[in-house]
Amino acid sequence: MSILVLGVGNILLTDEGIGVRVVEALEQRYQIPEGVEVMDGGTAGMELLSSIASREHLILIDAVNTGAAPGTLVKLQDDEVPALFKNKISPHQLGISDLLGVLTVTGEMPKKMTLFGVVPFSLDTSTELSESMRQLLDALLEATVTELAAQGVVLEARVAEAS
Repeated sequence: MSILVLGVGNILLTDEGIGVRVVEALEQRYQIPEGVEVMDGGTAGMELLSSIASREHLILIDAVNTGAAPGTLVKLQDDEVPALFKNKISPHQLGISDLLGVLTVTGEMPKKMTLFGVVPFSLDTSTELSESMRQLLDALLEATVTELAAQGVVLEARVAEAS
């Protein structure tokens, strides 16, 4: 199975970087098996076209603006994902919307899509997540690990090296 776990967001705008921070934690804490690619998509848009095209499953992690209260966790699947990006919260999401549109037209849309998102508490300029968002990072990471397990991919935790 060809699965892409893609974290997107602008790490210079506090909580906007949550998707990137989750994929960083995933790579630090777990061994990633063959058939699964973990990628920091940053604020890229169309540059991600070849990475996403024709995947079996795209798991996207991002800060989302749903109108709900900050800290609200969101899980969307398949056709719900492109619909969310029509209301952009940041410049990179316009790129994601365009990207998903091109994949639809070319017939290369991933067979399955899952979005894990969270409504940001802060979009201030800082490379650190807000304290409130840091508390949600593990919940998003666990949701991602659970989704992978549902696809038959069980991740093994990395063993901490003794110093």
